[in-house]
Amino acid sequence: MPSLGIPHQAWRAAVDGDVYASPLIVAGHVLVATENNTVYSLDLFSGAVVWHRNLGDPVDASTLPCGDIGPVTGITGTPAADAVSRRLYVVAFLRGYHHVLFTLSLTDGSVVAQQNVDPPDSDPSVQQERGALALGTGRVYIPLGGLYGDCGNYHGYVVAVPSTGGAPLYYRTPAAREAGIWSPAGPTIDSAGAVYVVTGNGSATQSFAYSNSVIQLSPDLQLRSFFAPANWRSLDAGDTDLGSAGATLLPSLGVVVAIGKEGVAYLLRADQLGAVGGQIASRSVCAGAWGGTASSGPMVWVPCSDGLVALSVSQTTISIAWKASSPRLGSPIVAAGAVWAIEPESGRLYALDITSGAVLYTADLGRARHFSTPAATEGFVVAPAGAEVAAYSVAS
Repeated sequence: MPSLGIPHQAWRAAVDGDVYASPLIVAGHVLVATENNTVYSLDLFSGAVVWHRNLGDPVDASTLPCGDIGPVTGITGTPAADAVSRRLYVVAFLRGYHHVLFTLSLTDGSVVAQQNVDPPDSDPSVQQERGALALGTGRVYIPLGGLYGDCGNYHGYVVAVPSTGGAPLYYRTPAAREAGIWSPAGPTIDSAGAVYVVTGNGSATQSFAYSNSVIQLSPDLQLRSFFAPANWRSLDAGDTDLGSAGATLLPSLGVVVAIGKEGVAYLLRADQLGAVGGQIASRSVCAGAWGGTASSGPMVWVPCSDGLVALSVSQTTISIAWKASSPRLGSPIVAAGAVWAIEPESGRLYALDITSGAVLYTADLGRARHFSTPAATEGFVVAPAGAEVAAYSVAS
């Protein structure tokens, strides 16, 4: 991307429902999914609708036993796009309580395939597909957790579906209930196809059952290694999910960084996560992290409840490079030489200096949703804004 100039709003487009998923940008098109189960392809330069496709009636949120998305809930997790095959993979929550994976053509939005991805014996009415989908080794990886409020007999799952369709594979956390995999960032896939996920709090137990854990799975979802903090029992008891921000893989260092609601960052070996209490290093860095992180080289930017934190990471240490008071709980991206994030509470988009955290630019989006995350390419930053999408030209 060109370096940051004087940003200005280029266009704004209305869609038919709230946007909780991050937009995606592929080959000059902005892909937007709504809670009304509609997917839009918008022209990156004008915001004009190229195509849109409704995938079926969403679920009336008032019929669910808990949750905080309404009045309907449909597409919540960020889709995954394959620019080579020109396919978009998206999970819609359909009336009747079904999670269905749709494969759409990026060219015209036509439905190439669809299949139910609810795990056997699960209760779809209390499972939520909040995390982003991921692509790797010819599969689409779909994380599942619970609804806000932790109601019902839900579990943490990863579902792996062949990208060309076929029988799914399933991983389920062994906790009696809960231990959801719900971070908006979704699974992290390494260059060899290993799948990293982080779980939330689990039901009370005396024996370890992979709640509040970083879990490394093989491409076919077999357990390879795991990490859990030594205080996992108290994290369970306090609903202090480790899994609120996902796993940040830093390939050049061979490490993974994980941080959750407790605000403690853990440094782990990527090839052997360390089991219970086996971190390389850890330190308290903020009041708690929710959303998704951004990373570049040895730097990781973390969305905390008391402001955005920049971490400098080595193979053995974690240090705080800077901390900004705003935005709070804004899942960041790095683009045009700046860090961008949306503050949900104020509905504002921020651009921060990478080296200091100083505010370079702000824009009033009007509205934002929990974990709203921007996207960027080719001189534009695109931000979800409630039931709209706003694009900003960032070059001079």
